[in-house]
Amino acid sequence: MNAPSTMTSAVRPATAAERAARAEANGGEPTLEFAERTPYDAYVHAGTLHTLQQTLSKDPGEMSFLMISQVMELYFGLVRFELRETQRLLGEDDVYGALAPLRRCALHLDGLNAAWQTLRWMTPADFNKFRNLLGEGSGFQSAMYRHLEFLLGLKTASLVRPFKRQDDVYHDLLASLNGPSLWDDVIALLARQGHDIPAELLTRDFAEEHEAHPAVEAAWVAVYAEDTPGNLLRQLGEALTEVAERFDVWRHKHLMAVARTMGAKVGSGGSNGYAWLQRSMARTVFPELWSARTHM
Repeated sequence: MNAPSTMTSAVRPATAAERAARAEANGGEPTLEFAERTPYDAYVHAGTLHTLQQTLSKDPGEMSFLMISQVMELYFGLVRFELRETQRLLGEDDVYGALAPLRRCALHLDGLNAAWQTLRWMTPADFNKFRNLLGEGSGFQSAMYRHLEFLLGLKTASLVRPFKRQDDVYHDLLASLNGPSLWDDVIALLARQGHDIPAELLTRDFAEEHEAHPAVEAAWVAVYAEDTPGNLLRQLGEALTEVAERFDVWRHKHLMAVARTMGAKVGSGGSNGYAWLQRSMARTVFPELWSARTHM
């Protein structure tokens, strides 16, 4: 028999009655003695998290840059989790259930966007104090951010190439690239709900970026025409709009952060920096959901 892990032994489920009994025994004070590490640390792994900030320079500003980058990576993973949960529920035709992870996703994106605020102090001179030490390291190489783009329908097959030497990461990204995006799943849902969606949109190569189609646009015009409390597809459309809008805010804030700290300098990852990000921002998330508004 395997010995119980520290996680299992330190985090023990407790009932409301047990919590009440503990509070009475403690006289209302918090518990201060534990047989092992605190249950909080066993659950959150805070001790591990705080060992991951390994700066390359002696400049104190680098800590902000590194830690906020790590915070953003955690948010990327959280948003990916919510988008995948949304896909699962839509695949089961549970439109009502899918609204909750989408709404959480929009709030997570608010938190992600707020993280840019703490880097607004950084000027080009501040960034230059440690930038050279980053070598070719660039946010462009974030696998988790690439997952978000793929899940949101922004597919570019060449962007998985940097991860070829990281086998697990590479194959996970290939699965996201080749699988349906959230928008593909929404289009399939519209078809199952009786909207006239061409078959080729449902069986296309999902590794190719979706091109806006008038049939999808017409479906959303029809959905929004029924303005009733029970119209779950309309609620879905609004929840998707919130996610797309907040994702665009993140892209814009990223662009502004680059302009603030680098101007038009060449990017660390080999791109032309600001200009490359500008071109990337021109790609629209959930395009027909926006274009349909012209016809409503």
